[in-house]
Amino acid sequence: MELLYISAAFLAGFIALRCKLPPLVGFLVAGFVLNSFGFHSTPALATLADLGVTLLLFTIGLKLDIKTLLNKEVWGGATLHNLLSTAIFTLFLVVLKQLGLTMFAEMAFNQLVLIGFALSFSSTVFAIKLLQEKGELNAKYGTVAIGILVMQDIFAVLFLTISSGKVPDITALGLFALPLLRPLLYKILDKAGHGEILVLYAVMLALVAGAGLFEIVGMKPDLGALLLGMLMAGHPKASEMAKSLFNFKELLLVCFFLNIGLAESPTLNGMLMALVLMLLLPLKGILYYAVFHLCRYRVRTSMLATLTLFNYSEFGLIVGGVAYKMGLLPGTFLVAMAIAVSLSFLLAAPLNSMSHKLYTEAAKRLKEFDPDRLNSNDKLIDFGHASILILGMGRIGSGAYDELENRYGKQIIGVETRCESVELHRHQHRNVIHGDATDPDFWERVINNHHIELILLAMPNGPANIYALDQLKNRQFQGKIAAIAKYSDDETQLHQQGIDAAFNIYNEAGSGFARDVCDHLQPQITPLKTD
Repeated sequence: MELLYISAAFLAGFIALRCKLPPLVGFLVAGFVLNSFGFHSTPALATLADLGVTLLLFTIGLKLDIKTLLNKEVWGGATLHNLLSTAIFTLFLVVLKQLGLTMFAEMAFNQLVLIGFALSFSSTVFAIKLLQEKGELNAKYGTVAIGILVMQDIFAVLFLTISSGKVPDITALGLFALPLLRPLLYKILDKAGHGEILVLYAVMLALVAGAGLFEIVGMKPDLGALLLGMLMAGHPKASEMAKSLFNFKELLLVCFFLNIGLAESPTLNGMLMALVLMLLLPLKGILYYAVFHLCRYRVRTSMLATLTLFNYSEFGLIVGGVAYKMGLLPGTFLVAMAIAVSLSFLLAAPLNSMSHKLYTEAAKRLKEFDPDRLNSNDKLIDFGHASILILGMGRIGSGAYDELENRYGKQIIGVETRCESVELHRHQHRNVIHGDATDPDFWERVINNHHIELILLAMPNGPANIYALDQLKNRQFQGKIAAIAKYSDDETQLHQQGIDAAFNIYNEAGSGFARDVCDHLQPQITPLKTD
């Protein structure tokens, strides 16, 4: 049976890809078609789908900065949107009930509130998948959207705990000791190498130390995987660990989207209710945009984040399932929610594939904030009169900064992703700003780069330097660009993409080491004569 499902998913995903749609649209359609022929989800498929979601949340955690959640725009925005959307959805459902719409006529007010609450959530899995496919997981709007989704996951844990009456075990307090294990977990990661042990260690952290441990103490397993990922996010190999899981996770997520279509058999009442819910979806998008606008984000950030979150969540099915078991909601709602979630995915996927075009058109009509009033995390970037730009202010970038400053004086600006490093550099009187060159929004926010004549790509991650080079080429930068590379294939790729100079840091370190030895020790060795 599973072989048939895999074959159908491949065929539908391939067709969707050829139609320039995200493959997940094909996976959803495959599930619906199979369901219409009487096929249903299997325990094996459901298990694989759950594993895919768990690994996805773990990899999200590996890339998530905890400081993002502490921003008032994130936790405050998520809370405000959840309360407003629940209230407004409930109000509309009450109006439909008063109008005598059959499917809502017999529902009590508390049932309508539950439905409104379920509709307020957006899908973490779907949103992250879209951001990954667009390569904009690190974009400003992407980090804002992820922060909102993580807060919604926390709300989900609170709801499930309160509604089920199940209080986490007293042993759950021991989870606060997890940060104390971080040095040990880091040491193991240091020794895990770069092959299959690294992948196995990542799976063990996600499924055992994260999901398994949280489930044992009565907490939401997926939240455990997310938090374990966040615990490991500060390690230099966190990005490599996430990449090692990529293909494995993607394969399992196929099962997740296929499983949604296979989960419920459509009924006439369910279809009608789902269509009503879809008519309410634009309200959700309007509320998201209003909240982001209230936080003074740029129009681009607000609109793209809204489109990323413009869907219903599979969590609505969980809410419905819990409420159904408690006798609070009819079974019709489960069918309607399953259909509405799937339809929202089918609608949101093509909208997000055209998101930048939609923004270009909408920007002509939407008023932008005055630059001085923009959110501090979304302000425009001005390089001033600097002639040299260094992207990545680690040890290599810092050394390059000091050497170039000795040569050309105070006309250099550095860009660093870590806030604490930015403060340290400024304390050492270097001109360094906070920014991420792998974030497409970084380049969108740059308003003055016409003085820049030389750019040094000094980020330790090879793909990051290659990505930054692509951004510069796309913007027709006319100056010189140089980059560091750890591996020969990175160096080759940089040259293929038109870099002016690429330097292998290991070769350069060896040459520099030899020069310093000769300068300091001055060995009395007679050079060999060559014929």
